[in-house]
Amino acid sequence: FEVDLYLNESACQTPLDWQYHEEIQKLEKAGGRKNCRIFTYTDHDRFTNLEELYQKVTDLDHEVPSYLVERMANVRRRRQDRRPVEASSLKTKIITWEPSEEFIKSNHVINTPVQTMYIMGDLGPYGKLGHREYENVLCTIKVDGNGVIMMRPDFTGTRGAYRIELGGEKREVWEYTIENASAQVQPEEEEREQSVFRDLYRRHKDYLSGLVGSDFEMPLPGTLRLFMNGEIVSAQGYEYDNLYVHFFLELPNQWSSSPFQQLSGVTQTCTTKRVGWDNVAYFCYPFTVEMFYTQEDEGVFPYSLPQWPVLYFEVLSLDFWQRYRVEGYGSLVLPASPGVHMLTIPTWRPVELGTVAEMRRFFIGGSPELEDLTYIRIPSTFKGKHLSRFGFRTETTGSVTFRLYCLQQSKAFLENSALRQRMQSVLDRLGGFSQQSSVYNVLEAFQRARRRMQEARESLPQDLINTSASTV
Repeated sequence: FEVDLYLNESACQTPLDWQYHEEIQKLEKAGGRKNCRIFTYTDHDRFTNLEELYQKVTDLDHEVPSYLVERMANVRRRRQDRRPVEASSLKTKIITWEPSEEFIKSNHVINTPVQTMYIMGDLGPYGKLGHREYENVLCTIKVDGNGVIMMRPDFTGTRGAYRIELGGEKREVWEYTIENASAQVQPEEEEREQSVFRDLYRRHKDYLSGLVGSDFEMPLPGTLRLFMNGEIVSAQGYEYDNLYVHFFLELPNQWSSSPFQQLSGVTQTCTTKRVGWDNVAYFCYPFTVEMFYTQEDEGVFPYSLPQWPVLYFEVLSLDFWQRYRVEGYGSLVLPASPGVHMLTIPTWRPVELGTVAEMRRFFIGGSPELEDLTYIRIPSTFKGKHLSRFGFRTETTGSVTFRLYCLQQSKAFLENSALRQRMQSVLDRLGGFSQQSSVYNVLEAFQRARRRMQEARESLPQDLINTSASTV
């Protein structure tokens, strides 16, 4: 098709078309093409600029492109000439706090420079070569700016040949294989390539270190910094549909947060779907919390036990008639150890006796609610020693799943190696929570008392020591 197209001067529009025209004329004078079925489309041909944009995403006959497909069709991840930017200027512009609309459109796709070549096959019948309807893509080869080669489909190898079945009258079936015909790399060249890669990785590591820097903010002695990336994953097992979760974080004494830190939130309303025996609502709602724990008496640190922050939440439902119902209450003590934690918390809700309350809940919405959500555990206003909930009627409802990523930073982690081996979790470091750390605390207190006794004995006069010994 390209030979017939670019052989005519009237079809040439761009400098690349005129270059093809000259090459085809030289090819015709030399005797024509020997292979009339296999050819290529390169990165700047009309195929990549026109026909490639209209390729279907699925195998549906009546496919309707979505909004994202239409927008992404105009975004070409091609090589762009960019001037190198110094690391010093990048250091101040790693995050764009107020992006413009043009900035968002230009950075919507990871703009990795890519060059593409299509190996095509003209599978038309003999005597009808050069028709566009018989062209089929045999292989796609892409090379990005990092030097990575992506090929689809892969080399045939031990697999069978690839098949292409035509839909014409004869329904012809073509089979083809893809083999690697490149020359093998010599050991000297391979070693030279590895040394180049090692040098490249080392320079890239130095570049990243220059961007990040080494000035990390360390907390004060006796201070623990707790950073948590949380996610409300799902809620399952509730009576009504269209669920949403309201949550807030309670910070005990000696805990604090930034004035701009948001300690509460509400998820979106989510419709449930049937999974197994339960109706599950998938929220995937992320939230981030940063807290600080400060020990008042630094001489006691790290031997006092702190209270840990608690996450209170309630699950509610909202129907079409704007009737909302409380589906359940629950609480979660934040994990004391760093890392990833997947937690499923069961919930409950208060109930009233009789059918009138249930009819009111069904027809007009509403149900008994807690005025203070801290009543889920220990109320914030409770000052006594014993908390009785006798007579408070509740029923078990569903459960909520959380995924928490916890990070802890404290100078208590920079102790000597022996103490670091003894204390494993942050509660052990901050309060001797486990039995093992309690034993070590007793032994260390005994050693301190023994040293003080020896120092006091050495400071006494010798005649007083001898007199007491003779008396005994």
